[in-house]
Parts: sequence; structure tokens; C-alpha cells
Amino acid sequence: MLTVQIVLFDGFDLLDAIAPYEVFCAAAMNAENALSVEFVTAEGQRSVTSGINGLKIEASGRLNPERADIILVPGASGDVEGDGPDSIPAILARAMNTELTGMIGQALGQKDNVVATVCGGSLLLAMGGLLEGRPAVTNHLGMDLLGATGAIPVSARVVDDGNLVTGGGVTSGLDVALYLLERELGPRIAHVVERLFEFERRGTVWR
Repeated sequence: MLTVQIVLFDGFDLLDAIAPYEVFCAAAMNAENALSVEFVTAEGQRSVTSGINGLKIEASGRLNPERADIILVPGASGDVEGDGPDSIPAILARAMNTELTGMIGQALGQKDNVVATVCGGSLLLAMGGLLEGRPAVTNHLGMDLLGATGAIPVSARVVDDGNLVTGGGVTSGLDVALYLLERELGPRIAHVVERLFEFERRGTVWR
């Protein structure tokens, strides 16, 4: 069984996390015992406040790089213009300065794991020094910052660099999750979920 853990942190973007969660849940319903999906945090089970109107989601456990086959990291939702405590870079920096960076680094060190990101999730990893020399994409507003961390910015909807799969803007979470379904479980399940959601994947996957 494929185990998917979606990582939450305070200030996370709801759609970045929820869209892939729904895709993976739909796959689980249509492919019995093929995969399981859960929300986790670096700290363990807790209520996590999103960056969208303070809406909370309950994470059921602790991120476990030894157990997860796919770890998905969303971006943040906050002030795009400013540099105060509610700005997106500040929210990502707070998440980076937790145990999360070490855990994701451990996961990236295991070739059988896949670490996926949506939108600013790649920036969170890049700011923690985890993406140096690796092709990746983030929201178009963060591409310069991504490059400044030593990552190689690629302007594509989804970037596949082996055990690292990154997605661009907020809605790319659908594309990332559907692409991972196809890559890990085959096109049949991905196609079933696409039809269920009435969604056609956008853009080219850069490999």
C-alpha cells in the first residue's frame, strides 16, 4: 500500500493541501487498498491553523519519513507584498525552523521516498537548504527567491526530478497529485480520478 502524508504547518495554504488530499482519497476509494492518505505535522497530532481565515484542520499524526512513500508539502497563505510576521516568507521561515526541515531532508535522502511540493512548499524546502542544485518550480512570484537558494528554477507546471516533484501555483496541487497517481499507480487510476473531478491536467511535466 502506498502511504501518503500531507504535511501541515501553521499558516499553510488550504487549497495546496486539500486539493491533493481529495485526489488521493478519491484514488483510495477507486483502488481498494492501493493507498492511504493522512494529514500530519512535524510535531504530531494537533489542530493546525491555516493561513486562510484562520480555518483549522486536525492533523492525525506525526510525519514519519520511514513510513511514508509520498510526503507532500503545501505552501503558505499570507501577505504577498509585505515583510511582516504575516508575510508568506515569514510563515515559511517559521515552518522551516522546526523539525520539519530535518525530516524532509531525511526523506530526500531515501531514494524510495517521493517528496512533493505545491506552490510555496518548494520554497520552504529551498530556504532550508534542501534543494541546492535541484530543478524545481514554485509560484511565479517566488521564482527569484527559489533561484537565490541554489535551486534551479524551471518554469513548468510540474517538475519531476526523481524523488522530488514540485508544482507551480496553488491550483497545481491537482496536477501534482494526479501526476503522482499516474507515476506510482498507473494511468488507469489517474484517469478515473480525472473523470470523477472533471479536471484535465494542465501544462507539461518537465522531467
